[in-house]
Amino acid sequence: MDPAQWWATSVTRIEPGVIEHRGIPVQDLIGHTSFSEMIWLMVRGERPQPQQAALLEAALVAATDHGPQAPSIAISRMAITCGVGINSAMASGVNVLGDVHGGAGEQCLSLLNEIITRAGSGTEWDAAAEDVVDRLRSQGRHIPGFGHRFHPVDPRRDPLVGLVEEARDAGVISGLHLLAGLALEGVLARGRRRGVPMNIDGATAIIYGELGFPPPMARGLFILSRSVGILAHVWEESNAGTRLKGPMPPSILPTYRPPDD
Repeated sequence: MDPAQWWATSVTRIEPGVIEHRGIPVQDLIGHTSFSEMIWLMVRGERPQPQQAALLEAALVAATDHGPQAPSIAISRMAITCGVGINSAMASGVNVLGDVHGGAGEQCLSLLNEIITRAGSGTEWDAAAEDVVDRLRSQGRHIPGFGHRFHPVDPRRDPLVGLVEEARDAGVISGLHLLAGLALEGVLARGRRRGVPMNIDGATAIIYGELGFPPPMARGLFILSRSVGILAHVWEESNAGTRLKGPMPPSILPTYRPPDD
């Protein structure tokens, strides 16, 4: 194999004095391209339309942080007190963004795609959503992207859904993922005094689906967004001067469970 083909790529061209991203000289991007537009260009290979970039940016802004209650944030803050560098502390937080914490957007988008497929083959939207909910419940699984352990109603839901509705009405997106998400939300509300509204993962899954991103990219984009919050918390903790900060204050000792006789 030609060694030059070992890392052949269409993403970036690097030569002495030359940096091009997706065929565009970097000097033409600097000062003319927002970060959300750059993300789109790099992962999609084309420039987004302004309305597409605005929706992507809204999703990225919304998922930036959820405070030290989030394990990824708490872990990164603990890590920086151990004397590691910012990169190591951030990586510690990012590395726990898995299926349970951070992966719900990817899982939700897969469900939305399934509902759209079912609806496209003639099934009513509510019936398609009900089939998905029944299957997951029969497997003892929760519905990713809906409900929140902390917020009765996620304050990020309404503004994000509102932006999706505006983009749909403007013809920027199809609105199919929005229909699927609202159908799921409706099914989950049946027989309850209080519904189970979509959370940040459900709302951003709708946006990423409407923008044409495949489910795994929903997790990658969430990680990009949450990395900003991780950086902010790591920097704040690094300036607090505390060393070796554990998960609980020293005055609180874990409950000891004696071994069984």
